[in-house]
Amino acid sequence: MKNLSVKRALVSVSDKSGLSVFGRFLADRGVEILSTGGTAEMLRGEGVPVVEVSEYTGSPEVMGGRVKSLHPRIHGGILARREPNHLKDLEKLGGAPIDLVVVNFYPFEKTVERGAGISEVIENIDIGGPSMVRSAAKNLEFVAVVCDPVDYARVMEELGSGGITPATRRELAAKVFERTSRYDGAIARYLSGIDVSAEGEPFRPEEAFPRFLPLYFSKAQELRYGENPGQKAAFYRDDDRYLGRFIQHQGKELSFNNLMDLNAAWSLICDLPKPSSAVIKHTNPCGAAVGTDALSAFRRARETDSLSAFGGIAVINVPCSVEAAEAVTETFFEIVAAPSFEPGALERFRAKKNLRVLALNDLDPFRGWDYKRVAGGLLVQTPDVFEGAEPRSVVSRRKPTDDESHALELAWKVCKHVKSNAVVFGDAAGTVGIGAGQMSRVDAVKLAAMKAYRDPAGCVAASDAFFPFPDGVEALAEAGVTAVIQPGGSIRDDQVIEAADRLNLSMVFTQTRHFRHG
Repeated sequence: MKNLSVKRALVSVSDKSGLSVFGRFLADRGVEILSTGGTAEMLRGEGVPVVEVSEYTGSPEVMGGRVKSLHPRIHGGILARREPNHLKDLEKLGGAPIDLVVVNFYPFEKTVERGAGISEVIENIDIGGPSMVRSAAKNLEFVAVVCDPVDYARVMEELGSGGITPATRRELAAKVFERTSRYDGAIARYLSGIDVSAEGEPFRPEEAFPRFLPLYFSKAQELRYGENPGQKAAFYRDDDRYLGRFIQHQGKELSFNNLMDLNAAWSLICDLPKPSSAVIKHTNPCGAAVGTDALSAFRRARETDSLSAFGGIAVINVPCSVEAAEAVTETFFEIVAAPSFEPGALERFRAKKNLRVLALNDLDPFRGWDYKRVAGGLLVQTPDVFEGAEPRSVVSRRKPTDDESHALELAWKVCKHVKSNAVVFGDAAGTVGIGAGQMSRVDAVKLAAMKAYRDPAGCVAASDAFFPFPDGVEALAEAGVTAVIQPGGSIRDDQVIEAADRLNLSMVFTQTRHFRHG
């Protein structure tokens, strides 16, 4: 294939960003521009001469603009190979070759996102746009296609220096099919989630699970290696997820496990008040704490299990100060993450060349669907988030003190992020001991007591699921715990509450479970 010069272009876009500059560039090079509706009006307003598609085809727009570009002169001009038989057929149609197609689509996804009614959403299903760009992409040997304004600059540069290269035309064609695939998938996902069983107008329930679930991700970066060094890996970004929006200030490339740990750290820190800090190892919290500033929060979080913190991730949900940076560098961490860093903090981290320093720009809870890959399919669920004030009921005779209540709330938020079976010991400032990933809830209690960095007497505890037997509560009392928060819901709740009363523990039920299976 040769470089492509452009004599005639079809321009019809919904997203008009950058269009005036691009249109003037084409016109200055003597390119004939065919256009439609609002695009033609905008270009004329910028002094760019255009030929209306309806004038070119001899067919007026009809049905309120639903039919305007679906015409043999248009599609023939796009699809024709530059060979005698095709050009002869095109001449019979009264058309001419179209060398460049600049089209993007009606904003279907944005219309859905803003909660528009079904009739408006349906009107924003583009028909002509996808048809034209698919035709152009198929004929990439002779036609260039631009479906994204970000590519205007590249096309202008190449047209100004010898023509649009075959490599660029291939990349632009691939982008078209990525875009149409995602566009069609969004439409299929929307329509298959509409409820038509009820009388009256169809409606789309909130968080509906559609019959058809297309998934599309864009490659953000390739990773050093996968879960193990012998595995290759890459990070693909879902637009719903915030994790792809970070800035890496320094350090080695990220690995698969780094991103797994970073996701766990980010998810936890989003649930904690500010200023807070957490230390993560193998996707489990080693410790978490609140403080008066970044330094005090980090020190307390690390203190919970300073041995396990080695090689983990430190995350802070307020800007990292110089003093906090000094404290972080006292321990070997793979990653330190915060919303931002004071200049002096970044300077301090430069002494640790392998330390990855990441600015997490979005500290908001994840709201998109959660996907779990299993053999033969995909499990899909809504995210586990704290929605407002969850119910609390004191089921024991003794009510928790104010200090215990504050400690219980913090322990409950941390416990949500510990792999089950999970038990967290803590006080109002942070965690004291964490028992993670045990097959027995009693063993989780014993592990939390064993891992406690100080005597757990006077601590509170959080359990991510109910205690099925009184023995777990008895183990808490033996460790010195004075209050416990748990979902409740066991058939032996009465026996468990009786044990709490017998041992003078305060017990709070949440009626809500935050269980992390894996």
